[in-house]
Amino acid sequence: MISSSLNFRAQTAPTIIMVLLTPVFCGLGLWQLDRAEQKRNLAHTLEMRRKMPALTLDSNLTDFAKLEHRKIIARGRLLQDKTVLIENRKHQGRRGFHVITPLRLGETDQILLVNRGWIPLSGGAGQADVPTQDGSLLIEGVVNHPQPPALDLNLTIDPVEVLPSWPFLTLENYTAWSGLEILPLLILQAPDPTSGFVRQWPRPAANETMHIGYAIQWFAFALITLLIWLRLSLHKTTGEAS
Repeated sequence: MISSSLNFRAQTAPTIIMVLLTPVFCGLGLWQLDRAEQKRNLAHTLEMRRKMPALTLDSNLTDFAKLEHRKIIARGRLLQDKTVLIENRKHQGRRGFHVITPLRLGETDQILLVNRGWIPLSGGAGQADVPTQDGSLLIEGVVNHPQPPALDLNLTIDPVEVLPSWPFLTLENYTAWSGLEILPLLILQAPDPTSGFVRQWPRPAANETMHIGYAIQWFAFALITLLIWLRLSLHKTTGEAS
């Protein structure tokens, strides 16, 4: 009578591959879980800051990193000759600009940038009619830190250009163009139907679901690697039963 049995005999090449890949896949899975935890903490921080009362910006504030997404009140005068347009911004399918203008706080030398909102193209291509606001103004809005795009667009800055139109904004680019020393933040101005600007700011979100999905994929790859190695290490033998 012939019988068969499974014997475990690990092969060198599959074992080396398993030993190399399994820790890598597990490490990537743990990294994604850590990213998910960071996003979870960020979402909690954002929600807490949204619920905080508006903060009046004055010379006593120094820790600007903790102001991001906080509601801010600032009083001052707009330096409208230092306005910059951020191009290719759309609203309801229409092309236009975001208008960036510096605000000098009170009687101080402190200056911060204000995103006053969206305006449409007007007249010829690349032109816009920017509403003016004179005198002392009370600006309300939410603090934001502008980030450059992931792709370096090699922005060309002309220091004498009037009302320049840029594809994106960074504080460093604006400082280089304007020569102004500005506070390291940007205010997204609060909506006002009488202002002439559209101010529909996207609400920042910290989504942990994506990272959890990636973690599951990496752990699945690790499990598949182990199962393939185990399958290659099992060999069927046959023999006659006594």
